[in-house]
Amino acid sequence: MSQDALKKAAGWAALDYVEPDTIIGVGTGSTVNHFIDALGTMADQIKGAVSSSEASTERLKALGIEVFDMNSVSELSVYVDGADEINAKMEMIKGGGAALTREKIVASIAKKFVCIADESKLVDILGQFPLPVEVIPMSRSAVAREIVRMGGDPVYREGCITDNGCQIIDVWGWNIDAAKDLENKLNNIVGVVTNGLFAQRGADVLLLASEDGVKTIK
Repeated sequence: MSQDALKKAAGWAALDYVEPDTIIGVGTGSTVNHFIDALGTMADQIKGAVSSSEASTERLKALGIEVFDMNSVSELSVYVDGADEINAKMEMIKGGGAALTREKIVASIAKKFVCIADESKLVDILGQFPLPVEVIPMSRSAVAREIVRMGGDPVYREGCITDNGCQIIDVWGWNIDAAKDLENKLNNIVGVVTNGLFAQRGADVLLLASEDGVKTIK
């Protein structure tokens, strides 16, 4: 089974967590695209969605799903999103697609966070995938210097402008065993919008696709 087929299996499995007549939080990325396609089959059964990116918004609207401004929504029944890495504590690295800030914002009002991933994303220790940090453009070099002092190896993601008009630094060289602590430290650096560690608000459910099917981990 191809990796894309595994992503599709995980994405469609998340339909089990979609409650009729509710507003759904929708993430961003290749696995989430399969979930959006699946969600399209029940577009008339839900009120709509809050989206974490312009790309997901366009895909949702194309399937006839109303997309709400989050400022008009107080709570989401579920937020469905992928991960670049996830560990046994349900802590994640996200942001490979540069939507980390909006993903974190949408996740913050969801009663349940369902992570959909193929088995390659489950790791013992976070950090083999570079950790994205979204920064205000004028602060990029200052933030990078501070990250070097923290032992990281920051690399500017050239040509990447987020939906918020910001830039991304990808941090290599960290084996992250205290994700919550590092998430807080990075977010306290002046000029950082947020970072791609989803540890303070990790996943509640992991739908992990493999050759043997989709396993539910809680």
